[in-house]
Amino acid sequence: MMPPAAPPAAADTGTGTGTGRRFVMPGYAAGFAVVVSLFFLWAVANIFNDLLIRQFQKALDLNRAQAGLVQFAFYIGYFVMALPAGLVLRRFGYRAGILAGLGFYAVGALLFYPAAEVREYAAFLGALFVIASGAAFLETAANPYIVAFGDPARAEQRLNLAQAFNGLGGAIAPVIGARFIFSGVEHDSATLDAMSPAALAAYRAAEAQMVQLPYLVLAGIVVLIALAVAIVRLPDVPRETGGNTWQGLRSVWGVRALRWAVVAQFFYVGAQVGVWSFFIDVVKTISPATPERQAAYLLSISLALFLAGRLIGTILMHRIAATRLLAAFAIVNVALMLVAALAHGMTAIYALALSSFFMSIMFPTIFSLGVRDLGPRAPLGAPLIVMAVIGGAVFPPLMGWLSHGIVSIQTAMLVPCLSFAVVLAFALTVPRSVQR
Repeated sequence: MMPPAAPPAAADTGTGTGTGRRFVMPGYAAGFAVVVSLFFLWAVANIFNDLLIRQFQKALDLNRAQAGLVQFAFYIGYFVMALPAGLVLRRFGYRAGILAGLGFYAVGALLFYPAAEVREYAAFLGALFVIASGAAFLETAANPYIVAFGDPARAEQRLNLAQAFNGLGGAIAPVIGARFIFSGVEHDSATLDAMSPAALAAYRAAEAQMVQLPYLVLAGIVVLIALAVAIVRLPDVPRETGGNTWQGLRSVWGVRALRWAVVAQFFYVGAQVGVWSFFIDVVKTISPATPERQAAYLLSISLALFLAGRLIGTILMHRIAATRLLAAFAIVNVALMLVAALAHGMTAIYALALSSFFMSIMFPTIFSLGVRDLGPRAPLGAPLIVMAVIGGAVFPPLMGWLSHGIVSIQTAMLVPCLSFAVVLAFALTVPRSVQR
């Protein structure tokens, strides 16, 4: 097992207890729980996007390529804000970075209310950009900060446990979204064409307003977590604050494992977001009679498999090297994507759903392998990997565009297939660039 690098967790944090071989240091259990909750939180934001893509097609009369801009706006936010987040962490520390992220997140969620009132797509995209800015701060801070809570040798166990809660949020979010974002009212094109302009406008306005309540509740939860972060006990972590920032960035970019982790993460996140974004559309394409809510429940089952994969993968890493397990999971997902793209009926749907299980370990493992040797430079290296999630901004619009007149949205799953092949290449080559 190969633990991730992060800011060095000192053997003694000033309490006199030291880390020993503890999973979490004495006195920091509450702080650890609060930081782990952040993984759940940004999963909800990510998975709600997959439902918004379907909902906005109804509420705002968008095609798939236009609706795919939901993910473009979201992941552009990650790309733009990840490096500033790293600089905030470097200058002001992890607590300040987390609070800034939660502030962005809450404001973005609140902006959904006026966006739904004016029913302007640009307003929704702006709100999503603000939420993504907050999520970028949270991911940049939380992933490496997990190391500081206990024995560095058990860091990868902590990160995979925290990422399991990310999977839990992903599994629950479609169920919540299906209940509160989807109205259950579905009209075919003939029915919509037969509506009067006033009736059609009222229908679309009602569908747009469905997003208001869930995002208001989400904003309230984020504020409560911010209060907990402000008062809970968190470990102090040494930070490298001196020197030129750009020289530091050039230095970490010179680490081969980090460079290739950035590439692998770009393709992995693009594949993950592409699969989940159009999961409901693929189900509806293969089985048009399936209601949207049922398709969302199938997505929830798929994301429950994602959670199971995180937990099982963590256990398997006790016996199997992380790179070998990553390679095995990537091979399986290449095969599953071929089946999902080319098979018929429920076989294709089952293959698409099962792919989430084998995606499960990819993000934390790629992240771990990329930053494990950076030491105190992790606040500069980690944002570069977080910036790579811009793949999630590129792939959904690309797949949506391909599905209009070139291939079906089902066949467009060949794009994630190629992406998992890139992850496989990373898994097979990274041991050469990582010092054990």
